[in-house]
Amino acid sequence: MVLAVGSQVLASRLHVPALIILLPAGFGAGALTEVVNPQLLLGAAFQPLVSLAVAVILYDSGLALEWGKVQGRARRVVPRLVIWGVPITMAFAAVLAGPLLGMSAGAAVMTGAILVVSGPTVVGPLLRFVRPTDRLQQTLSWEGSLIDPVGGVLGAVVFHAVLASSQGGPGALLGQFLLSVGIGAAGAVVGVAVLWFCLCKLDLDDVLGTAVQLACVVGIAAVCDIVRDDAGLIAAILTGLAVGNLRTFDIPARRPFFETLVQLTIGVLFVSISATVTPQSLHNLLLPALGLVAALVVVVRPLVAFLATIRTGLTRGERAFIGWMAPRGIVAAATASTFGAELAAGGIGGASEILPVAFLGIVATVAIYGLTAVPVAKWLGVTRPARSRPLMVGGDPWVIDLACVLRTAGLEPLMWAPSEYQRTQLEQAALELAPGEMLASAISQGTEMEGVTAVLLLTDEDHFNSLAATTVAGRSDVPVYLLEPSSGTVAPYLPAETLFASPLTHPALAARYKTGARITTQPSDGEVPPATDLLFLIKPEGTLIPATTDRLPDPQPGDTLVVLGPSEEATR
Repeated sequence: MVLAVGSQVLASRLHVPALIILLPAGFGAGALTEVVNPQLLLGAAFQPLVSLAVAVILYDSGLALEWGKVQGRARRVVPRLVIWGVPITMAFAAVLAGPLLGMSAGAAVMTGAILVVSGPTVVGPLLRFVRPTDRLQQTLSWEGSLIDPVGGVLGAVVFHAVLASSQGGPGALLGQFLLSVGIGAAGAVVGVAVLWFCLCKLDLDDVLGTAVQLACVVGIAAVCDIVRDDAGLIAAILTGLAVGNLRTFDIPARRPFFETLVQLTIGVLFVSISATVTPQSLHNLLLPALGLVAALVVVVRPLVAFLATIRTGLTRGERAFIGWMAPRGIVAAATASTFGAELAAGGIGGASEILPVAFLGIVATVAIYGLTAVPVAKWLGVTRPARSRPLMVGGDPWVIDLACVLRTAGLEPLMWAPSEYQRTQLEQAALELAPGEMLASAISQGTEMEGVTAVLLLTDEDHFNSLAATTVAGRSDVPVYLLEPSSGTVAPYLPAETLFASPLTHPALAARYKTGARITTQPSDGEVPPATDLLFLIKPEGTLIPATTDRLPDPQPGDTLVVLGPSEEATR
């Protein structure tokens, strides 16, 4: 646990995917010490615990996969990437694994099934670092989220098919496949029913509701595994997909406790699995495995991206970048650990090499894409500008004026207003509107939200601003700012900073605007002009820094000041 959390903290400080630190940490600890050896520490319980941990991770992946959120071109590209990518990648990897690694046909097919998986735990951090265009961000994020559960199901099915291949013909394979899926689906039905009763009927609080989800997923997965090995993975995936997409359930977009649990589970799982890989097991596999990875990176992924993006309206650079982003992640490691060991115990030739090959594949793909993604994205011209993009909530005249000023300064503000009249005014000002009829919906749907860097709550309703600040902070990682309440404190604590120096409340701003005060931009000479109030500072690279009650930006020559000028009465 210390290695897992320490590696994740270090990765966050270095702004790299946690895998880059977790895998060497676990491998080094397992190779250099006799203490970090989960197979000795846990014995026969290690593989079942790995299976249950993967079930929790896959449930979380399925929970986050709401197909209704996929919009625009991504709705066409994502299914194609999965439909084309899974069989093509599996076929190439299986065909190459046999001669390169000396595996039997069954072990080679299992390796191919394992190496199709990417996953959001790897793709997400890379994309946050690269900052690609909005539609690229959405396409690759949703592909990673979808391929995790698909890969888990595929791995479980192939595992049973390989074991059954020595026991019967095609009829036996089909029977094993249907049996696995049937048991997993039955478990998912029971799991969804239990969660519906606990979450919808008992009306549990967030903490107890999270505990119920964890207990239900672990329980259903364990029971399904008892009935049939690894049917629990199918049950967990299907349960998460159902809970995430059925309107009966109201699962928040941000689940801090469950997310913390999943992140900790991922870290411990990676350290534990990589600690079981010995240097001796990699000795004869290093060059063949790297050859397999090179084929997947240079040939297979570009081919999949080319086929999946034909006539989709994506630019040549966007299509090329999709072909250069397919790192392997946690599900590949976990399924390799679980299925490889059980196939080896079943006498499948070369199955003992599945985990070392998957380990090398994860390390190599994460290193390749992690080191090259940024320069490749810049070379292809598919990165987002570094300029800030605030979401401004409000539709009063001075808010519209402020948004137009920011747009003139080179920023791209995104607008949302509670009333239809205000939304009409925003449209007439040619300002971009966020989707959704409610703020929570606007925060959680549509590609337009992908590039938002801050949320500014500027309505004349103090209680609305406070409630929205709490809602937004619970659904997004971006900083939240709101106006100072005009009638005292409305909540003892809010996860947001208060905008502007006192007493610039909404009534004060509206009154000054009504008497002739206007919002303008001025180049900075290091000082704020007299008789004006500093609202924002825009750095030369386009970063927007709000003035708050606790902190006034320090203007430097070359910056742009956004100021509220004096009213006509003050001028006279």
